[in-house]
Amino acid sequence: MTLAQQGTQVALRGLNRLAQLDLIDKTGLRGLTERLVYHSTRGGFRAANAAGRSFAAVQKLGKPARQPRAKRSGGFDVTPDEEQLMMQEAVGDFAQERLRTAAQDADAACAAPPELLAQSAELGIATLGVPEELGGAFSERSAVTSALITEALAGGDMGIAFAALAPAGVSTAIGLWGDAEQQSAYLPAFTGEDVPAAALAVHEPGALFDPFELSTKARRDGDDIVIDGLKALVPRAADAELFVVAADLEGTGPVLLIVEAKSEGLLTKAEPIVGVRAAATGELKLEGVRVPGSALLAEGSPDVYAECIRLSRIAWCAMAVGTAQGALDFLIPYVNERKAFGEPISHRQAVAFNMSNIAIEVEGMRLTTYRAASLADQGKDFTRESAIARRLCADKGFRIGSDAVQLLGGHGYVKEYPVERWYRDLRAAGVIEGGLLV
Repeated sequence: MTLAQQGTQVALRGLNRLAQLDLIDKTGLRGLTERLVYHSTRGGFRAANAAGRSFAAVQKLGKPARQPRAKRSGGFDVTPDEEQLMMQEAVGDFAQERLRTAAQDADAACAAPPELLAQSAELGIATLGVPEELGGAFSERSAVTSALITEALAGGDMGIAFAALAPAGVSTAIGLWGDAEQQSAYLPAFTGEDVPAAALAVHEPGALFDPFELSTKARRDGDDIVIDGLKALVPRAADAELFVVAADLEGTGPVLLIVEAKSEGLLTKAEPIVGVRAAATGELKLEGVRVPGSALLAEGSPDVYAECIRLSRIAWCAMAVGTAQGALDFLIPYVNERKAFGEPISHRQAVAFNMSNIAIEVEGMRLTTYRAASLADQGKDFTRESAIARRLCADKGFRIGSDAVQLLGGHGYVKEYPVERWYRDLRAAGVIEGGLLV
């Protein structure tokens, strides 16, 4: 930490202590003090989670542990099996009963309730990509299963789902592409009761972001790698203890690097956005962050990086499908119960046709998402299919959110109803890169 950063932290601690004193209420200085605290922190980066845990190997692996691919027929069949349906139902019930009821408050607070994040971890979500040898709960690697769980969770609330699924993105990345030392050091933490907040940091600020043209740069310095750059839309950035960061490595191209939050030069800044606000997204600044060469995932393979981007896009498609389905499930009883001119508005042809179109588009989004995930499970090339799913889910998801607002009329524009939040959240599926992985 630089001298300036140390000075800033000392000043902030002093202001916060002052704000807690009863004396300032008696002297009428409460408002002034709160403004000082606000303006001292607004817009400024803070040191990342320096108090985070120390990751250490609890067992040694002779070679990397990998989950075997889920066995699927070579034919076009994306029908979930019995185990997948059970998982989807359990997560779906949790999402409907807990996430949906907490969604409005979480959106306003720009933070997911800690108890819901803990309960989602108890469902085993963070262990989706962890091999059984290291305590994982799933015997097979299945992108389809991950997509089903992501869809079910997003049906409750996309913002809380983003926060809950972010650690699974990191554990899946290390499970898929980490070496034996990386896996033994980091993956056991995701199987315990206290799952670390973690994030896959790919996105960068700026218009028309291309994940294959990164502004975040990395260079080798002896046995180490030094990273400089700025990441955006990182879920739970302020709380995260571990990151997998995408950077352009000099002489190699885009790569993935494991970065612990305690690393010197790592700073975070709150970044409330239009949608998925419960994910507490933030910016991640890397100023000369030094990591060992062993932090590089898959030895910097360009194929692995490309696969990571494709799998991340499938995850966002599943988020869009779940949220769009949630909107449809809400709209059906609404248009049947809402009356205008003496009859339900669903009797109006314009409303009925609009509802039919929403149902058709949701099924199309779901089918393309499952197809891309199924090809990934079969080890086949899914570049084209993931691109199609991404485009369809981005366009149709946003349109469904807009139509939901329109169908409620004036009610659709107020926070008393959830459709305005879904409208904002669904836009994220076509914007954010990284953060999630199937």
